[in-house]
Amino acid sequence: MRYLLITLLCFACFSCNNESKTEDSVTADAPVQPLKNGMYRGVLEVKDGEELPFNFKVTSANELEVYNAEEVIKVDEVTYSADSVFIKLPVFEGYIAAKRDGNNLKGQFIIESLERSVAFTANYGVEKRFETAEVPTFNVSGVWETTFSVGKGDEAYLAKGIFTQKDDLVTGTFRTATGDYRFLEGVMDGNTMKLSAFDGSHAFLFTATVNDFTMEGTFYSGNHWKEPFMAKRNPSFELPEAEDLTFLKEGYERLAFEFPDTSGNLLSLDDERFKGKVVVVQIMGSWCPNCLDESKYYADFYKQNKSKDIAFVGLAFEYAKTEEAAFSRIDRLKERVGIDYPILLAQYGSSDKEKAQEKLPMLNHVLSYPTSIFIDKTGRVRKIHTGFNGPATGEKYTAFKAEFERFMAELLAE
Repeated sequence: MRYLLITLLCFACFSCNNESKTEDSVTADAPVQPLKNGMYRGVLEVKDGEELPFNFKVTSANELEVYNAEEVIKVDEVTYSADSVFIKLPVFEGYIAAKRDGNNLKGQFIIESLERSVAFTANYGVEKRFETAEVPTFNVSGVWETTFSVGKGDEAYLAKGIFTQKDDLVTGTFRTATGDYRFLEGVMDGNTMKLSAFDGSHAFLFTATVNDFTMEGTFYSGNHWKEPFMAKRNPSFELPEAEDLTFLKEGYERLAFEFPDTSGNLLSLDDERFKGKVVVVQIMGSWCPNCLDESKYYADFYKQNKSKDIAFVGLAFEYAKTEEAAFSRIDRLKERVGIDYPILLAQYGSSDKEKAQEKLPMLNHVLSYPTSIFIDKTGRVRKIHTGFNGPATGEKYTAFKAEFERFMAELLAE
């Protein structure tokens, strides 16, 4: 915490409660000028002196857009205080606090609950995400069988790299057994691949040396984590099925829990609102990008099918350090996404999966946020889907939606 406090003191008129900062906090004799409209190149400093770039466009005094490949994140909470600017990303806790240097910015990307602070700069008028020095030596389009944390024993895990390259521009993602690494965008610079993504919760950078059949590289997450990875071309590679990873322990047929909603009411599957309905229980967290993708889809599906015997309920495992802060994060998620179903606070102070499993002891484990549990009208668990393949996975996302809707129709017909 000490390093975070030092960081925050660098900003004039800064309050730890970012949401309380408004333009009204600036005195009449110290007017502020909004950010200049146009494109910026933001950079986060990660480990090993590497830079994680991303692009954003200021569209008005209090609004901007963050770009990752085809993803556009609309930000409408840009506030000012003296010579400082504060950019609050939607849904997630993280925010940017920076000082003005002409049309450029210098500051920090901060996630207070995790006591993390990453150096941030932004230059106005720069549209290229990555600079390149050489023409591409190879084309990485296609499927790559990938192993992360190579040589680390039980920590190693598989992923499926899916990339498209046009000239030197590369887009795509890495799918794992439990989710994906969102919309990645970058370049091939000679034989070096560089990809990045920033969404206000996670900051990802992948760098790799590539040849026709293999790549070897490093994955950076913010300035707190890095791991090696290796990959080989394999167009037929597939990950384990999401329905085979999490299951009820022997002797269990039902899920049971009782947690409070944001109004303090305790809810359980025995409540009248769930009886005789097909129920989808979503194990999630407001801090989790894959959970956000899933929540957007579920919220929309629920709105379109409210008249049917369908119910959704989220179980949030939050790393916010207080119950009040955790409920605030849940309320923010519900408001920003438009979630009409209840989200209960299952745990705060940690998103540790082993502790989460203690709250749901009938499961063999909680392997991933999110995980969805499908319950039929009689209260019996019929399927558990681990992880979520979001829009960045393309065809896999389309296939998930089709299978979800098919299975829900099957349960409703029973």
